[in-house]
Amino acid sequence: MKRADLYIRVSTDEQADKGYSQRDQEERLKRFCSTNKIAVGQVIYEDHSAKTFNRPEWTKLLNNLKKKSSKANLILFTKWDRFSRNAGDAYQMISTLNKLGIEPQAVEQPLDLSIPENKMMLAIYLSAPEVENDRRALNTFYGMRRARKEGRLMGKAPFGYINRSKEDGRKYIAPKEPEASSMRWAFNEIAKGVFACDQVRQKMNAQSQTKLSRSAFHVAVRNPLYYGKIFIAKFKDEEAHLVQGQHEPLISEELFNKVQLILDGNKRVERPNTKILSDKNLPLRGFLVCPECGRNLTGSASKGRTNRYYYYHCVSSCGFRQKAEVANDIFEKGMRQFELNVSVKNILKKLLLDNYKKFVQNPFDEKKRIAQEIDRLNAKLSVARNKLLAETIDDEEYLEIKSECKERIESLEEQLSKDGLDTKKINIDKSLDRALQSIINIPKLYSEGEIHTRRAVIGSIFPEKLEFDGKTYRTARTNVIAHHIFQINNGLPQNKNRTNENIFHLSCLVARRGIEPLFQE
Repeated sequence: MKRADLYIRVSTDEQADKGYSQRDQEERLKRFCSTNKIAVGQVIYEDHSAKTFNRPEWTKLLNNLKKKSSKANLILFTKWDRFSRNAGDAYQMISTLNKLGIEPQAVEQPLDLSIPENKMMLAIYLSAPEVENDRRALNTFYGMRRARKEGRLMGKAPFGYINRSKEDGRKYIAPKEPEASSMRWAFNEIAKGVFACDQVRQKMNAQSQTKLSRSAFHVAVRNPLYYGKIFIAKFKDEEAHLVQGQHEPLISEELFNKVQLILDGNKRVERPNTKILSDKNLPLRGFLVCPECGRNLTGSASKGRTNRYYYYHCVSSCGFRQKAEVANDIFEKGMRQFELNVSVKNILKKLLLDNYKKFVQNPFDEKKRIAQEIDRLNAKLSVARNKLLAETIDDEEYLEIKSECKERIESLEEQLSKDGLDTKKINIDKSLDRALQSIINIPKLYSEGEIHTRRAVIGSIFPEKLEFDGKTYRTARTNVIAHHIFQINNGLPQNKNRTNENIFHLSCLVARRGIEPLFQE
């Protein structure tokens, strides 16, 4: 007695849930088996397209047949388009099944494939649905292309827009808040050239509570749809081009083009010397080099069961890796040497004030000098006028002197009227107090500051990369001004544990505390 597995397929899961096709197919197949005295094995339900045989349930069935798990020698389906809609794949699958001793058969379109002429009928049964699919797909393609040429976006709206329908049923897209405002902000931030593209995405996600992926964001900022254009791809003899969209643009074309130049690297913009990161757990990222291979260290987080753990690490081939928490703590402790006490502040103020008075000219002194020069030229002109009246000089000589003096006087009067010379007297004492107050307690500024403040402190003191071996930091040199300022505080005559001036060891330059306590403001 023959035994058959029943294969029941619909194209979509919606048809499987709401339609009657599956139950109808099952009823007809079981009726056929009952009439022809065929035992029913397993019943396979499929809700995938028949364009290929890459279908979950069919793959399971074929594996069972290869393992001889199924005792069936027939696979029954209602029509050949339930089996496949691709003639080439169908012939190949029929050959595979025949080698396994399995015969596929459509109960409503039965064919004896042992007869060569029946293969022509099989080709018709298989190619007719394939042609129908291709025609439907082509009509859909032409319809969507025509809609795009008319300025209407077809498909899912991009980030910042939402799909809408007009009263007549025509689809269109409209701005969706707050996503639309977030994309405007993102384009403006990229145009400034301060943050990298992915950093802008991270900040946007944090501000607007969105979860736009890196790839989706990069596709979005390249999409001309945001300034009101629809891209028409190349097709046959028609070249790719842009058309004016019917939707509301979020940004201007000028801003979009500026962003594209920055992303392509064709536009130079003012960028910070150090990479600004938003992650407060990795303030040293971009400032560290690997002590083993010399490459720049990066930083990332590993997700544990209950928390995220941050590391500074080199490339995988090197394998150098240090806990960010440990590295940050050691660096913060090393920053304590950059603490100024009141006495050092007073010495610095005196030195800076003396140099200012010695090398910087007071604007009011310059103003006084210019006024004196104008008075001298006016006196010279008066003397020339008297000599002309006394006939000591002739008219030509007098006019030459007058022209020269007048031109010089006008130039000096113009300098005198400049804003720089009309400003109030500079209060150098107050300016120095304010500046020194900012650096009097750098360790506190670093420990309590935000991520951008911390990175600014690191970049201003250490112009070159830091090397961290897991216990200590070292760098080729510090900022020249910072070096001299904080050497005053550390005490130049003191002997150091290490005497190599070319290597800067944070762990060895901490100021040694004496009997007297440090004064704090």
